[in-house]
Amino acid sequence: MPQLPDFRLETHLSRWEFTAPHHLTASDAQTMTMAELLALAGPEDREAWDTLALGYTETYGDPGLRRAVAGMYERVDADDVICFGGAQEGLNLAMRVLLEPGDHAVVVTPNYQSAETIPLSLCEVTGVALDERRDWALDLDAVEAALRPNTRVVSVNFPNNPTGAVIGAADFARLVELCGGRGIRLFSDEVYRGLERDPSRTLPQAADLSERALSLNVTSKSLGLPGLRIGWIACRDRELRARLERAKHYATICNSAPSEVLARIAITARERILARNRGIIAENLPLFDAFFAEFADRFEWRAPDGGCVAFPRYLGADGVEDFCAGLVEQAGVILLPASIFRSELTPTPADRFRIGLGRRDPGPALEAFAGWLRKH
Repeated sequence: MPQLPDFRLETHLSRWEFTAPHHLTASDAQTMTMAELLALAGPEDREAWDTLALGYTETYGDPGLRRAVAGMYERVDADDVICFGGAQEGLNLAMRVLLEPGDHAVVVTPNYQSAETIPLSLCEVTGVALDERRDWALDLDAVEAALRPNTRVVSVNFPNNPTGAVIGAADFARLVELCGGRGIRLFSDEVYRGLERDPSRTLPQAADLSERALSLNVTSKSLGLPGLRIGWIACRDRELRARLERAKHYATICNSAPSEVLARIAITARERILARNRGIIAENLPLFDAFFAEFADRFEWRAPDGGCVAFPRYLGADGVEDFCAGLVEQAGVILLPASIFRSELTPTPADRFRIGLGRRDPGPALEAFAGWLRKH
């Protein structure tokens, strides 16, 4: 198996995330304290927390957590859920279970880097780029044209990271049909679901639409609880779930028991948490709109359809890489330049950067950003 390349995003953030004063590219919604989260617990979950023994947990995940997760879906039962150490472990193990040499996968770009690098380490992969000229639309004819007799997986992510794009429900349904009719697994990364600006654009979950599809989710993004490190895959294919469990035996074996109980509390209270986080984004958007309006000669701005990240275009002659480097080195404001999201599969924009909208009080970061721009 080829060695995986450096994870560009994590390498960049490991240098700057905990040293630069203004983290303006965060991919997660505003987090909460332990006290705030425990205040949301019902009596049963609070007792589970207070009486928790710190032993091993079930490889599939705490039964109470799996029941809570299943409550997020229409056609998924607790037995259809397997939990992982974050979404990254779920993505990694799923691809290693689903793909082998001689297979083929289709991956939508731009994306979270491991969505393409892990499949690429296993088999041939074709990329299908979202069309930035059409508000990051997905060309389903291009997806269909990319399919081969040996295609085993089509991997998508909506709301998309880094663009914030959400495709139409009819397009998503057609995508499910394209895969289902050919026996292809649809792997649907849904970690930003619940943060759509227009709730009517919230997509169905793939695992509800097809018994063969996989829905990936996590407590990190929409719920803003990345410190829990709890993700999951919902899939109604029992044999595949068993294969995922066996793969997990070679990885984390089981999750952190305290994290599973805390995740159970958060997922049970998800509507309150999501409403809070949507409210934070709604409060922040006018600030970002005003900022980009002031500097309209430097940026092309479009608010995301969903999630808490956007992918504006930088119009400066110096280029987005030098721009982002100067901003963090001189003003302490972190953004993620386009090179972080470059793809080995398709051309991707070279003049954009990711910015985060989901944290409270972005005013100081935007002011530091604006002050730097006024000098440059």
